[in-house]
Amino acid sequence: MKEVFTKILQTLGLAFWVEIVTESPQCTYYFGPFFTEEEANAAKGGYIEDLEGEGAQGIFVTVKRCKPTNLTIFDEGMGEWNDSKRIPTLSGQPS
Repeated sequence: MKEVFTKILQTLGLAFWVEIVTESPQCTYYFGPFFTEEEANAAKGGYIEDLEGEGAQGIFVTVKRCKPTNLTIFDEGMGEWNDSKRIPTLSGQPS
């Protein structure tokens, strides 16, 4: 039942998301949606740990209500994305 309410909140742009901005690589990641701010805060540690494990540095975390259209945003100045760069595999993301 909670999943249904979370989907409704997401449709309205009222669901909570964990936004993580990293300096290196220069990316913005969104994890969610979450029904409550408390759930998002409880989950953010796992995302941070996974990104640190992938070598990310300069990590800034915000929990907020939003409706992201892209879950991973790479800095425009990074140039072309190629096979030598990896997208992190994040085990803390809810299924």
